[in-house]
Amino acid sequence: MIPFNQLKPLHDLIADEINVALLLAADSGWYILGPEVEAFEREFAAYHGVSHAVGVANGTDAIELALRAGGIGAGDEVITVSHTALATVAAIEATGAVPVLADIEPETFTLCPDAARAAITRRTRAIVAVHLYGGAADMDSLLALAQAHDLLLIEDCAQAHGAQYQERKVGTIGQLGAFSFYPTKNMGAYGDGGAVITNDDALADKLRKLRNYGQSSRYRHQSRGTNSRLDELQAAVLRVKLAYLDELNGRRRGIAALYEANLTGVRKPSARAGCQHVYHLYVIRDAQRDQLMRELAERGIGTLIHYPVPVHLQESHRDLGLGEGSLPQTERAAREILSLPLYIGLSDDDALRVCEAIAQLRGAP
Repeated sequence: MIPFNQLKPLHDLIADEINVALLLAADSGWYILGPEVEAFEREFAAYHGVSHAVGVANGTDAIELALRAGGIGAGDEVITVSHTALATVAAIEATGAVPVLADIEPETFTLCPDAARAAITRRTRAIVAVHLYGGAADMDSLLALAQAHDLLLIEDCAQAHGAQYQERKVGTIGQLGAFSFYPTKNMGAYGDGGAVITNDDALADKLRKLRNYGQSSRYRHQSRGTNSRLDELQAAVLRVKLAYLDELNGRRRGIAALYEANLTGVRKPSARAGCQHVYHLYVIRDAQRDQLMRELAERGIGTLIHYPVPVHLQESHRDLGLGEGSLPQTERAAREILSLPLYIGLSDDDALRVCEAIAQLRGAP
């Protein structure tokens, strides 16, 4: 059996360091917003070359608090994609704003700048650009669009830790970059966690207050905030993981290169020119996707679909008023995409077995 994903092989590689970090954090007697969180925030900011990183409870909160720090609230419209984890849209809605869902580029699965431009109205206040599957959105075009219309630009980097857009790391191009540290991410915690990065001192100050009930100091509240704090144990894990991030992303690119060189009979993903993909997921396209998925399972190869139902076609979001056919590239992708096994611990031989199985099933030489 080749599973779609496994987390334990990565843990086994760094278990000694993780265990020491957890023990030291536990022995410190300080478990919330203490020295481990402060150290992680400094190191994560330095890794990205920005002034501030603010740890929060999870990736959804990271997007929500980034929007709130930027002044987004009830009645505002925020443009993003329907082809994403529902968390992106849930975060927008948590601010009271209205998500406006635009179509994607078929090659990269990221927000189409022309579709975003067409979606702007007098109530549009922000764009959330999702760097999907480990690849960057078209940030030059989206940044120009945001600047032309005086819009807040937030980067959803939940699947793109360490990815680059040209010479810059994702998360550093818009005003704010939001990250998730869910355990399956390229840099995952051992539970939930998130962070927001920014070069804006005022936004960072707002974020630190918002994550902790709006407190400026103990029992002094300047604004209505929430409880969204990265804990010390997760910060300790993330400090260890951060030191290995580039190396582990290199291994992901190595597996992706094997797929690129050996897969036949299916449509392979495209990496944006001049950008460094980190392959959180390796997503192929096939017109008979469901059949291929079943046949691979019969051969002991696990796959998943990210994501089978776009947000605008979810029962929960019918009130957005976007019926079938409204976002054609998004809907076609949802019918064709299939994520292949790609994780730290997947061997070259197993990756080649996946390629061989697909070639046999698709009748390719």
